[in-house]
Amino acid sequence: MTGSPTTSVLIADDDALVRAGLRAILTAEPGLAVAGEVTDGTEVLPAALRWRPDVVLMDVRMPRMDGIQATRLLLDRFPDPPKVLVVTTFANDEYVYQALHAGAAGFLLKRSPPEQITEAVRVVARGDSLLFPAAVRRLAAAYGPPEGPAGSGLTAREAEVLTLMAEGLSNAEIAGRLHLGAETVKSHVGGILAKLGVRDRTQAVVVAYRSGFVPL
Repeated sequence: MTGSPTTSVLIADDDALVRAGLRAILTAEPGLAVAGEVTDGTEVLPAALRWRPDVVLMDVRMPRMDGIQATRLLLDRFPDPPKVLVVTTFANDEYVYQALHAGAAGFLLKRSPPEQITEAVRVVARGDSLLFPAAVRRLAAAYGPPEGPAGSGLTAREAEVLTLMAEGLSNAEIAGRLHLGAETVKSHVGGILAKLGVRDRTQAVVVAYRSGFVPL
């Protein structure tokens, strides 16, 4: 990791033990740094404006403002917002689904091993992969009311790319599967996001599941 840019992380959780554990895990890993900590969703936007983190580890259940509303505020009001990684106790949690629909880039269980936590931070910081697509599919099936058709405006190639995004493949993996250049895949992903009216690939996959474009 020598010479690589450092990924800075803001931790938002009302549990002091959870914050301490996440800080210890992140600061022990080369290339990752904790920019700061907050204890409630109301503090996320001011802290992000102050410290400019690359990633926010966001608890979904906090006392005054939950992680769902904090995610919405962060993405709506922050220029070039950080990636949000939801940290939760339970995977099958409607709060998690709502946070993903609000714009979180992925989610992670609090009991995850340290190597999974650090890799998750790197993945969402890159913005090139969806975490736990099977779990997102289950959440969409359990909590996502159906939406109208989502894939009708996509080209055949964009439809292929969206289907592979739903499998959790990165741009590089999609390029290999479809025998395309990485920049071509990146262009297709941009077209998909624009046509679906979403800000990132996680939201694109949620919409694909909710609309029935990708079967649950």
